Amino acid sequence: MAGKAASAPTIVMIGAGRMGAALVRGWLAAKTKSRIILIDPTPSEEVSGWAEAGKVQLNPAPQPADILVLCVKPQVFTSVVEDTSAFVGPKTLIVSVMAGILMKQLAAAFDTPRVIRAMPNTPGAIGQGVTVITAPPGADAVDIDVVTSLLRPLGDVEGPIDEKLISAAAGVSGCGPAYVFLLTEVMAMAGEAEGLPKDLAARLARKTVEGAAALMASTGEAPDTLRKAVTSPKGVTQAALDILMDEGGMPALMRKALRAAANRERDLSRQKD
Repeated sequence: MAGKAASAPTIVMIGAGRMGAALVRGWLAAKTKSRIILIDPTPSEEVSGWAEAGKVQLNPAPQPADILVLCVKPQVFTSVVEDTSAFVGPKTLIVSVMAGILMKQLAAAFDTPRVIRAMPNTPGAIGQGVTVITAPPGADAVDIDVVTSLLRPLGDVEGPIDEKLISAAAGVSGCGPAYVFLLTEVMAMAGEAEGLPKDLAARLARKTVEGAAALMASTGEAPDTLRKAVTSPKGVTQAALDILMDEGGMPALMRKALRAAANRERDLSRQKD
């Protein structure tokens, strides 16, 4: 972006829910010089507080923005286009975090080729997430750098990758937190089935998952290395893993689950094409 917009672009965010608010929180913490405009018909107390303090503008009359961030559910894509097209000018960069909306659909809807898709996950709400981005072939490297910087408050940013891989990425990182939560649930249920009090089983499962994730993060070791390190041959852990890794166990179930998630993401794209 040239001139003043290069150092302090105007950012318009459509939708200031949990993920959108996390982004704005990060921008404010970094003391961004960008002008931040939030469009949300039912803003949270936090968002309203930012507006009252003059940190952001809330629901002003539309004018073309340097960057338009679409942070809403894909089901409202059509109405978003109708309501926000006035924020898009000839030089507006559009960033979408809507699942199932392809770049060609965004480009056609807003009549601009400057579109980048992002696939964040829910731990981004506390700055511990991972976001995968995809950009059109030949996209400006400056646009990619700008979007990467914008998304860093959510955690790590991976990509850009080919848009064809977004469905698989959604199955791994986008849906992945739910798999971990489910694992915690069923571990607690299994412990309760073996006689542990319900509240104790829940605490043991939760703290074990939290601790294992922290250990993996702090050591940087590969998951299989860590797994083998806590598995003694013919021991207690090995007895459990023999079941979990058996034919039809976790490896096979996870492949089926990821395939179902990826296929659903592709279906959403086709429905809106």
